[in-house]
Amino acid sequence: MLERIAGLAIRAPRRIVAVAALVMVACGIFGIPVAKSLSAGGFQDPTSESAQATQLLVDKFGQGDMELVISVTDDSAAAGAQSPAARAAATDIVTALQESPSVGEVTSAWTAPQSAAPALVSTDGKTGLIVAGITGGESGAQKHAKELTDRLVHDRDGVTVRAGGVAMTYVQINAQSEKDLLMMEAIAIPLSFIVLVWVFGGLLAAALPLAVGGFAILGSMAVLRATTYVTDVSIFAMNLTIAMGLALAIDYTLLIISRYRDELADGVDRDRALIRTMTTAGRTVLFSALTVALSMVAMVLFPMYFLKSFAYAGIAVVTFAAVAAIVVAPAAIVLLGDRLDALDTRRLFRRLLGRPEPVRKPVEQMFWYRSTKFVMRRSIPVAVAIIALLLLLGAPFLGIKWGFPDDRVLPQSASAREVGDELRSEFAVDSSTNVTVVIPDAAGVAPPELDRYAAALSRVADVSSVSAPGGSFVDGQLTGPPAAATGMKDGSAFLTIGSSAPLFTDASESQLDAVHAVSTPGGKPILVTGLAQINRDSAQAITSRLPLVLGVIAGITFVLLFLLTGSVILPLKALVLNVLSLSAAFGALVWIFQDGHLGALGTTPTGTLVANLPVLLFCIAFGLSMDYEVFLVSRIREFWLKSAKTRADNDESVALGLAKTGRVVTAAALLMSISFAALIAAEVAFMKMMGVGMTLAIIADATLVRMALVPAFMHLLGRWNWWAPKPLVKLHERIGISESAEDPASAAATPAAVPAR
Repeated sequence: MLERIAGLAIRAPRRIVAVAALVMVACGIFGIPVAKSLSAGGFQDPTSESAQATQLLVDKFGQGDMELVISVTDDSAAAGAQSPAARAAATDIVTALQESPSVGEVTSAWTAPQSAAPALVSTDGKTGLIVAGITGGESGAQKHAKELTDRLVHDRDGVTVRAGGVAMTYVQINAQSEKDLLMMEAIAIPLSFIVLVWVFGGLLAAALPLAVGGFAILGSMAVLRATTYVTDVSIFAMNLTIAMGLALAIDYTLLIISRYRDELADGVDRDRALIRTMTTAGRTVLFSALTVALSMVAMVLFPMYFLKSFAYAGIAVVTFAAVAAIVVAPAAIVLLGDRLDALDTRRLFRRLLGRPEPVRKPVEQMFWYRSTKFVMRRSIPVAVAIIALLLLLGAPFLGIKWGFPDDRVLPQSASAREVGDELRSEFAVDSSTNVTVVIPDAAGVAPPELDRYAAALSRVADVSSVSAPGGSFVDGQLTGPPAAATGMKDGSAFLTIGSSAPLFTDASESQLDAVHAVSTPGGKPILVTGLAQINRDSAQAITSRLPLVLGVIAGITFVLLFLLTGSVILPLKALVLNVLSLSAAFGALVWIFQDGHLGALGTTPTGTLVANLPVLLFCIAFGLSMDYEVFLVSRIREFWLKSAKTRADNDESVALGLAKTGRVVTAAALLMSISFAALIAAEVAFMKMMGVGMTLAIIADATLVRMALVPAFMHLLGRWNWWAPKPLVKLHERIGISESAEDPASAAATPAAVPAR
């Protein structure tokens, strides 16, 4: 197939490039507006207890899918929130909200019962709150909230009006993410081009990977937009599309052009060089893309559409990048011909500095060959030192605490963040810590039995009060009418528990356990919701599926690397080393963003990390690290198959493989790290964390692991690197993947259980 693609590129390069350009334009027209169709949510398990409870509250009690909080502040009047101007502004907003078909229940400091109103006024009396439930589901509620706030939230008559709450947080995350995308492109593309010019020399050769990246990004945007017609897609998938599309396109094109130049340097004519390039490097690209895509597929196993969205984006971008690299790039190489090396800036600088043209060195004099030999001569101390360093850097991950995202992922200038900070610091009651208990089937439950249940709940540790249909309870005693949302309707009931336990702490977890343990009225089943329960359900949804996901990724990796190498040792080595390389990135995330070191890089540390983030980083970084593993091992294997297969030949094959791919892998890692490091400039904390984690994972993998631990381990293992049981040897002879046009898969067969010597 790859030979035929190369032949087609040689015969009709203009047609291929023209068709690719038309596809790119069509994808761009359809895909570029995709950001308007994406959502900022997707962190909650839609099948969880908390999700079911929330849906019941929406369906039966009209509470809305998302909460919109509007603060009304009057600093100029002594009466504060009760001034005529503040009251008039608030009344207008409440009336407009109540008239909107997309708004459920509305309560405010000016309209709530006397027992509940004080909780909606700040401690200094200057600010009052309007709380509205916005309907429309997770995606629709965001759109409705934006329409409402654009129309209603503005300062008037000296009164300051600000919008916050979950609904506004998601709206502003969407808006900020679009700005972050533009910032990311403005940083990554120019820097990548500069590095590509340094790597390739020629300006045209440097532009080719960016063109392939543009094809991959626009194609993936079109796929994401098409996906939004079927299911919800996270706005954060766009960031991955751009970073990963650019990174993989550069990786794959760099590998193909480097191999093509190597073939030309060996004296092969251009057409034959392209065919040999496609049957070796082209096959490596396809194999690598398959490995990365299958690693991304594992995220579909999680119920949250936040993680599913990255699977959609990852699979799409890998597919487009691989297709462009093996179909469009060869045609462009043929079309450019000698001009591929035109506008060589390195040659220009050498002339300006009066330096001679570089002479091609023997492979034994290359830096990567000599450094690999150095590592193999000291394999044990090198391996021990690097493993100890990676484990030390990863140690903070043992202290990770799971949390749920809130307005603090936004910059401090965002109104949702301002309102959130006000709620946490200036109000006596923080409604975000409330726990809601829903009794789906309360038919036959007498009011006294419901009161008994509420009284028992009020005795749970760190419960400040419980609002039930029969009244408000504190420490088991009825203290008055309900002070918070509560109700009984259509055979269902719900109670609101005021909690003083800080969110995402051991006290909060113990409180949830105690709430579930209280005997329910009439033995009826209950459902619990609130941020604490949502966080517990989300973490449970991830951790319960994590063994399956890790098993799928490990199994896919093992099988694919076995098909490539014919060995069962090399896949196991790759799995262990990849996990080691990721440990440093995970440790850094906890140390910086959870614990707040280095100023949390401008974010607000909350003492927790969102459970989705480490899983996301693992799946993406694991797949990309396999990218370099395939590049390196496939070249090492080429030399191994041509050797006499002794222990010395194993070491020489490793040194030659690294000498041939070291510069490519290092340049590719640098370029990929630029793509992901551009995310660090994002104002949304998630993307900043992802940028830091991915950059550290890539750098650690391409340097400490790929260029030091791999040769050290392969030297220690010797011929055992290529071992497989006899049945698997025979299997590989039939279905194994050949990485060279000259050697059949059967050439990989080595005697089973070969003794090291």
